[in-house]
Amino acid sequence: MELRVLRYFLTVAREGSITRAADFLHVTQPTLSRQLKDLEKALGKKLFIRGSYNIILTDEGMLLRKRAEEIIDMVDKTEAEFNSMEDTISGDVYIGGGETEAMKQIARVVKELRLSYPNLRCHLYSGNEDDVTERLDKGLLDFGILIQPADLSKYNYINIPAKDVWGVVMRKDSPLASKDTIQSVDLLNVPLICSRQAMKETFSKNEFADWFGEDFDKLNVVTTYNLAYNAAIMVEEGIGFAVVLDKIVNTSSESNLCFRPLEPRLESGLNIVWKKHQVFSAAADMFIKEIQEKFSNCLSGE
Repeated sequence: MELRVLRYFLTVAREGSITRAADFLHVTQPTLSRQLKDLEKALGKKLFIRGSYNIILTDEGMLLRKRAEEIIDMVDKTEAEFNSMEDTISGDVYIGGGETEAMKQIARVVKELRLSYPNLRCHLYSGNEDDVTERLDKGLLDFGILIQPADLSKYNYINIPAKDVWGVVMRKDSPLASKDTIQSVDLLNVPLICSRQAMKETFSKNEFADWFGEDFDKLNVVTTYNLAYNAAIMVEEGIGFAVVLDKIVNTSSESNLCFRPLEPRLESGLNIVWKKHQVFSAAADMFIKEIQEKFSNCLSGE
């Protein structure tokens, strides 16, 4: 498979039309159709279902789209790294992480670096632990920010000097909004919207199960999420109460939502991680050295 053909395939998948894709790519429709047929022949699978006005990806086409996006991302990242070798004050840093206020500390490091290296670029990817570590393991990210507890056995890491506080986001007209804190008994008879990561076991440890105690299995979890923005929309629409980190969802005076912390208080630490024996680009190397200097008083794993 040629990279050029994979880029053609992704353009057709994105546009949903060979005509629009050909216009975008500045190639003729017969040329593009022939390339796609050759690709299907090489793979021995049908990738598209062709309709009168659009095309739909088959299951095999969906799989190829996912793999092709990963391949192209990796090629683009590699080319950028080699290009940056010509000028050590420029380059790209790829960081993935969940929604957390600790990103402010990462942002401050990036800001300081860019004062000295204005051509340094930072690319952010948002996702939960599974999303981030998958891309980290494939080399699509340089660094990941993981909320504890997380499996750190495959990575070098530095503890970020910050703690995230867990609580419940609810509508301001909810009866529970009158409380200053939320206890486990308050959540037994209400529909809950919970983070998938928070609900799974990590090293046979689940902080939420420990916090809820023997009532954990009685919870009415009606929705799970991996990013809090959509969870907040569900709360606004009256679907349930979202268990989230503080300062992620908009709970300002203009919002219909409010946040109440859990009692007893439940906090999670954070780590910035990278693959062991990682060979960094010049930009990523500058970034991690700055992180190590800023957070040098924190315990780390090598």
